[in-house]
Order: sequence, then C-alpha cells, then structure tokens
Amino acid sequence: MKANYGYLDGSGEYFITIDTDLCIECAPHSCVAACPANLFEIIVDDYDDEVAAIKEEQRKKIKYACGPCKPVTDRPMLPCIAACTPGAVSHSW
Repeated sequence: MKANYGYLDGSGEYFITIDTDLCIECAPHSCVAACPANLFEIIVDDYDDEVAAIKEEQRKKIKYACGPCKPVTDRPMLPCIAACTPGAVSHSW
C-alpha cells in the first residue's frame, strides 16, 4: 500500500509517498535517522507492521522542511530516499 503525506496548494503538490510493503522490508528504517528535518516516525499500521510515516505536525510543512535537501544537480535525491529500500520513499516535486 502507498501512503501519501503532504499537501496541495497554489504553488504545487508537496507529497512524500511511502510504499509500506517495501518499508516493512527495511528493518532498520534508515529514513528516520537520514532525515535532517526529523520528519519521519515509526508507527504500527493497521496490519501490525512497523512502517515509517511523516509526523502529523510536519505534513503541512514538507515544502519548507525538505527545501534544504531538495534534489539539485550535485544532490540527486533526498537523503531519506537514498537511505531506504529502492522505491520505498518518493516525493512529488
């Protein structure tokens, strides 16, 4: 299942998507430690699996919190994406 965290406003769509099926496979949940903005937390989903999620209080701030990590030519992906199982975390911008 894919969980989307973030928001849509007049300037664009700002979402982090977590594929919980792939997230389950990543036992250390490296995205939590890799995120400099401390956006991630580990929750127990409806199927009693531990998966990463974006903290509720951070969901409307993703555009700004992720800004310093935003991919550019010398930094091809967000640290949280690089730390995870390929395809487990993605972003919309």
